[in-house]
Amino acid sequence: MSKLVASIREAIEKCELRDGMTISFHHHMRNGDYVLNMVLEEIAKMGIKNLTVNASSIFDIHEPIIGHIQNGVVTGLECNYMGAKVGKAISEGVLEKPVIFRSHGGRASDMEKGTSVIDVAFIAAPTADDMGNCTGKLGPSACGSIGYAFADAMNAKKVVVVTDNLVPYPLVGFSIPEVYVDYVVTVDQIGNPAGIVSGTTKITRDPVGLRMANYTAQVIEASGLLRDGFSFQTGAGGATLATAQYVKEKMLAKGIKGSYGMGGITGYMVDMLNEGCFQALLDVQCFDLKAVESIRTNPKHMEVSATQYAGVSGKSAGVDNLDVVLLGATQVDLDFNVNVHTDSNGYIMGGSGGHCDTAAGAKLAIIIAPLTRARLPLVVDRCLCISTPGKTVDVVVTQRGIAVNTKYGKNAELKEKLKAAKLPVVEIEDLKQKAEELAGVPKPVQLGQKVVANVLYRDGTLLDVIHAVR
Repeated sequence: MSKLVASIREAIEKCELRDGMTISFHHHMRNGDYVLNMVLEEIAKMGIKNLTVNASSIFDIHEPIIGHIQNGVVTGLECNYMGAKVGKAISEGVLEKPVIFRSHGGRASDMEKGTSVIDVAFIAAPTADDMGNCTGKLGPSACGSIGYAFADAMNAKKVVVVTDNLVPYPLVGFSIPEVYVDYVVTVDQIGNPAGIVSGTTKITRDPVGLRMANYTAQVIEASGLLRDGFSFQTGAGGATLATAQYVKEKMLAKGIKGSYGMGGITGYMVDMLNEGCFQALLDVQCFDLKAVESIRTNPKHMEVSATQYAGVSGKSAGVDNLDVVLLGATQVDLDFNVNVHTDSNGYIMGGSGGHCDTAAGAKLAIIIAPLTRARLPLVVDRCLCISTPGKTVDVVVTQRGIAVNTKYGKNAELKEKLKAAKLPVVEIEDLKQKAEELAGVPKPVQLGQKVVANVLYRDGTLLDVIHAVR
C-alpha cells in the first residue's frame, strides 16, 4: 500500500475539493514557503472557486493570493498573522468578507472544538515517507518544528502531505504520524529554508534598543521571578534578543537553573539551553537555522503542538506555567490594550500569533517597544485595534520610562519593587505625554465604514474589528 499520488492536481481530485470548501496551510517555512502558492495556482487552473483559505500565517511571499481573491478562487481568509503586502490589499477592501484573525492557540482550539472546519489540509513536510509519516527536522528544506500543523492534520477531513524529500517507510523520528494522512505528493521544492528567519535574529546595537533591553532585564530580576525553575518566552526582535542576552548573563552569574524556554525558538534560546539556563525548550516553530539544527540533534529541544503551546481546548498548555513573556507592540493605549495587527495608520501588517495567548498565561507580560516609530507615538488614547486586552498586560518598557499596569487591581507590589530597584517608573499617561513631546500629537486616523477583519480572542469571542483604510 502507498498513499503516494503523482501530482498536487491528483491529490486535489482525490480529496474531492469543491467550490465553497475550506483548505488549510501551516507557516513553518515562513517567508520561504512555496506550497500555499503552488496549491492555489493548481486549484485556479482546475476552475474551483469560492474557497476559504485558513493559513496559520500569511507572509509577503504569499502575495499571489491577492490575484486569487480578485478572480474569485479565494473568497474567505482566516489566519493568525498577515504580512504587510497582503495586509495592504485587505485593508483597502479587496476581499468582500472580513478576514478572521485568531491567535495561535485559538486557531488550534477552534479546530478541535469543531467551530473551524477544514475540508482539506495541505501539510508542507520537509521529509516524509509514502504513508504520510512526516517531519520538519530533516531534509534539504528542513524548518524544524511543525507544531502548528498538528491541529490541521488531526482535525481536517482530508490531509495531503506535500514533500520534496521522500524517504523509505517507515520514517524514523516522525512528527505527524501516517494515521492522519490521506495522500502524499512530491514536488521539486516546498520552499527556501533561508526564508524561515524571523525578525532581525540579531541582538540590537542601537543604543535605544539596548537601553530598553537593560531596563527589561532589570524588571525581570526585580520582579522576583528570576529564580530556579524560571520559564521564559521572547521573540526574534533585536531588543528582545538583547534582553535574553542580559537575562542569560544574570542567570549564569547567579547559578539560576530555569525550567523551560518556549515559543518560536531562536539560536539565542538554544545558547541558553546549551549553557544550562534551561532544562528544556518547548518549540512550536523555529525562527532561525540554528534552532532547526538544535531541534534535530538535542533531545532537550522538544517539538510541541499549538495546543500544547497555547491552546484553550486542552486540559493545560505551556503558557499556563510561563513566568515571563516579552512582547512587541505597534500601539499601546491608556488602558494597556496592545495593537499588533495594524500600523499606526490602520494598515494590516501583523497579527496576534501567540501574543494574546502568552500575555494571558504568563505571570509577567512585558511589552517592550520604542516610544515613537516613524515619528508617531507608541502610546495613544485608544488602539486602532485591540490585539491583546490590557487586563493581561503587566508592564510597558520604553527607552524613556517604564509603566506598570495597576489599573485592574494588580501589580501594586510589582510597581513598588521596580521603584525600589531605582528603575524609571512612570504612569502610562506620562509615556503618552513624552511621546507627543517628541513626535507631536498625531492627526486622528480616518478609516472607512467597511469591516475588513474580525479579531477573535483566544477563546473564540470577538475582541475587535479592523476597518478599511480610506
